[in-house]
Amino acid sequence: MPRPGRRTNLGLLLLLVITLITGGVAFAVGDAPAAGVVVAVHGAAGLGVLLLIPWKSMIVRRGLRRPGLARRLASLVLVVLVLVAVGSGLLHALGGFEVRLGVLPMQLHVGSALLALPLLGWHLWVHRRRREFLPRRTDVSRRVALQAAGLAAGAAALYVVAPGRARRETGSHEVGSGEPGAMPVTQWLFDSVPSVNAGGWRLAVPGGELTLAGLAAMPQRTERAVLDCTGGWYAEQEWRGVPLGALLDGAGAGGARSVEVVSVTGYRRRFPAADVSGLLLATHAGGRPLSAGHGGPARLVAPGRRGFWWVKWVASVELTDTPWWWQPPFPTQ
Repeated sequence: MPRPGRRTNLGLLLLLVITLITGGVAFAVGDAPAAGVVVAVHGAAGLGVLLLIPWKSMIVRRGLRRPGLARRLASLVLVVLVLVAVGSGLLHALGGFEVRLGVLPMQLHVGSALLALPLLGWHLWVHRRRREFLPRRTDVSRRVALQAAGLAAGAAALYVVAPGRARRETGSHEVGSGEPGAMPVTQWLFDSVPSVNAGGWRLAVPGGELTLAGLAAMPQRTERAVLDCTGGWYAEQEWRGVPLGALLDGAGAGGARSVEVVSVTGYRRRFPAADVSGLLLATHAGGRPLSAGHGGPARLVAPGRRGFWWVKWVASVELTDTPWWWQPPFPTQ
């Protein structure tokens, strides 16, 4: 085996950057073909990291012989976090959507990657004077190009032939399609299931309020849509409710730039005003009223968007002049 060095580090850094970027984009993209391309690149890059482990392990062993206990410990923690991120990603692909030791593989995958990010930045800062992670003129050669092409081909081949359960383009596993009660009850980050009394529930809309009975008296629409949760599962259901556009008729929605949907918990997402016609405020799934865990008495259905856009326990629909993109790409609640 040739003695590994800076090119191994440079290749590993490139793969880690690709996995981090595509991982973030994969959370935002909900439909094919874009989701399939992003997830494929993400998975192949992660497997490329595995291919470089034998070479990187030799570099790590050399580094452990250098002075500086704190530096060695931090480097080892970074290595462990990267291995956990790759391993939990494989566990999600191979084992499906299943809680293990109280945690989902996808939660472990994302959590370890986020924890590794500052340590990766620290690692680059520590080694900045040695310029190990900067490309050099000598890197542009036929030999280096063949090595990079071989690594890319090997990673892609592993991704294609690796066994795994059937998944959607986003990498999510099917759970509970056609059976709303079988869908997992999951929340985004720190959001939690509130105690909502359907009898006392009110929906604030421009110009007034609606009760659940008032909402049921409005023209209803039924459509099939896929709820694709970033936790690693998806379900296709028949949703019934009131089109969001109907709630805003006569409220001057044509002059607003965005529509903001707000939960009783304070969770909120802002949408372009032009997208209102495709959104549904659902009160039923599979012909049955929504349970509290799944957003009852009313939740947003946003076809083509990942689950964190599907606001649960909707309390208000608001018109705003703020651009829809002027919000965190992922909710902070």
